[in-house]
Amino acid sequence: MEQTQPKKQYHVHYGPAGGRTRVDFDELWRYKDLIWLFVKRDFTVLYKQTVLGPAWILINPLLSMAMYTVMFGTIANLSTGGVPQPLFYLAGTAVWTFFSSCINKVSGTFTTNSNIFSKVYFPRLAMPISTMLSGLINFVVQFVMFFCLLLFYLARGEVAPNWAAMPLLLPIVLQVGLLGLGCGIIVSSVTTRYRDLMVVVTFGVQLWMYGTPVVYPLSMISNPLLRAVMIANPMTAPMESFRAVCFNSGEVSVLMWVISLAWTALLLGVGISLFGKVEKTFVDTV
Repeated sequence: MEQTQPKKQYHVHYGPAGGRTRVDFDELWRYKDLIWLFVKRDFTVLYKQTVLGPAWILINPLLSMAMYTVMFGTIANLSTGGVPQPLFYLAGTAVWTFFSSCINKVSGTFTTNSNIFSKVYFPRLAMPISTMLSGLINFVVQFVMFFCLLLFYLARGEVAPNWAAMPLLLPIVLQVGLLGLGCGIIVSSVTTRYRDLMVVVTFGVQLWMYGTPVVYPLSMISNPLLRAVMIANPMTAPMESFRAVCFNSGEVSVLMWVISLAWTALLLGVGISLFGKVEKTFVDTV
């Protein structure tokens, strides 16, 4: 007569991670379906009960392009480095909108999702990553519109893109997303305790845009001190590189990219560390 083996008893204990905060990429990959569900949720919530729906993805940059063309191109008569004004401003608007949306939307990760976080476990970093991916999808749609306008001016002989360097747009956009993600999760970690900082951040992002060559090229900055400040800006390198690829007109240097990548690595590292500490106790403060 066969003897049955006694069943083993398992006890699983979930608790806060100890030691230094680290990113479990394997766990994030296992939750990739959940990340995609968050991305679809963001689109549904954002365009629910709107008249034009997802068409706002194209309307917003077009309205910004028109406003910048009138204000900075016609009234202020700022140089665009020989690039047609609508094309110049649309490129800057698309890149900056992606970056600013990462900061502004990721910064509300804890406050806007506190109900979900307090009820079920999943890697909390999945939420800001899904927000960044939502912004990336919006950017891709806007880039298609920008590329169509680029082909229009190319047919007229007014631009000469660097086609060989076009694949570099992928790492450029990725770097912009990671920079925005790093800034956003730092803000989200701090604002769990100090809510009024969100007002400062929103205003600060707007000021940051004017300190970045979005509506003007870096070449028009001749003051040495201002140029040094602009080069130290981590968004200057990707913005100028984007134009260098699409228009052959940007100023790009190794120093600019070293500074930009260093800022990105620093902000992303600090942000992940703060995020890991705050996610253990945020329920008590939000």
